[in-house]
Amino acid sequence: MAKPTLTKTIVDALQPRDRDYVTWCGKLAGFGVRTRPTGRKSYIAQYDFHGRTRKVTIGTHGAMTVDQARDKARAVLANAQLGIDEAETKAKRRAEMTVAELCDEYLAEGCDKKKASTIATDKGRIVRHIKPLLGTKKISDVSRGDIERFMRAVATGKTAKVLTNEQGNRVAVTGGKGTATRTVRLLGGIFSYAVKHGYIDTNPRSGVQLYADNKGKRYLSLTEFQQLGDVLREAETIGLPWQFNEGVKEKHRPKKAENQREVISPHAIAAIRLLMLTGCRLSEILKLQWGDVDFNRGLLDLSDSKTGAKEVLLGAAALKVLADIPRIKGNPYVIAGEVKDKPRSDLKRPWKRITTHAGLPDLRLHDLRHSFASVGVASGMGLPIVGKLLGHATPTTTARYAHIAEDASRRALNTIESTIAAGMGLPIETADVVPIKRSAL
Repeated sequence: MAKPTLTKTIVDALQPRDRDYVTWCGKLAGFGVRTRPTGRKSYIAQYDFHGRTRKVTIGTHGAMTVDQARDKARAVLANAQLGIDEAETKAKRRAEMTVAELCDEYLAEGCDKKKASTIATDKGRIVRHIKPLLGTKKISDVSRGDIERFMRAVATGKTAKVLTNEQGNRVAVTGGKGTATRTVRLLGGIFSYAVKHGYIDTNPRSGVQLYADNKGKRYLSLTEFQQLGDVLREAETIGLPWQFNEGVKEKHRPKKAENQREVISPHAIAAIRLLMLTGCRLSEILKLQWGDVDFNRGLLDLSDSKTGAKEVLLGAAALKVLADIPRIKGNPYVIAGEVKDKPRSDLKRPWKRITTHAGLPDLRLHDLRHSFASVGVASGMGLPIVGKLLGHATPTTTARYAHIAEDASRRALNTIESTIAAGMGLPIETADVVPIKRSAL
């Protein structure tokens, strides 16, 4: 069956599949349109050059018409007949692109499998750290030493500044070792994209020793859970004591003791409690809408999480927290913000107030997720069950809690062994013993 001539109607009708696929034009051999799983469509020209199949991306559907792309492809194919390899020419030209230009192309072409929220985070790191320090450098000139110096610069706060985001809010860019490590990992991905497309031969990120990543190492003890719970109750009732900044004039401070406390928003308190009780990610709770809450089935029906659609089971305590949250008329979000019909954007200020007053200044919000997992594993639940509750996409992600499972098994072994040893009349050194009743002879 003859291939049809590519037209706008045909290209518009192409649907994404699990993998990339190319639809070829029946009018011009070697001209086609590639459809990616994300739905993005780009025109390509394919030709043989000295026994090698070469492909050149002409442009994206929408940015140019089918006829414009076909004309450009015709020129590329004609040049190939004349001995001009457009793919090699393009690769050489790309090798002289700057880091800033590579970053722009990566965001446009190399993030098809990333979620929108991840792309937004990548864009922020590119704009705030990568472009200011490396943006004007040619990608072929970037060395491992440049990446190492970049990492140290971000870690020591060289890119620190205060910016205004798209919503008009002032955002502090602080840098630090954690930011440096994550940004260098992103740089490695960007340069891997360049290697894959033949712009450079090797990835300058290879061999760079990153700062130690303590992600996932902080777990709340039962005592700390109690400390945090007590402060949350205090914060929502009588309020937390004011934290005065040094240098503030006395006359500007409240005179009455009852005015020297601040009651934290019930929505912020509820968000923190839900993070503790569900193990959800912060974005999942802040973006939660009332339509996602199924009180009858006792779960959250999340259509868009980091790992895709998932259901989060809710216990009685979490359901009670949700039921007690004040609903704002017209606002679909559970954790309502100050802006009409919008969710709360973050929990940074109340979290800092609460953790400081609780004596846990090093505790991060994401540590609540780790703590939820650690309690589950230490209680004897298998890693697969904990992974399912957390919504992990792969077992390897949950494997970081394996040592807790081993500790729990060790405690269980000691209890069993001590009990049996006591029944046998053997000497034991542990006080955790359950006496065995001797049967009558």
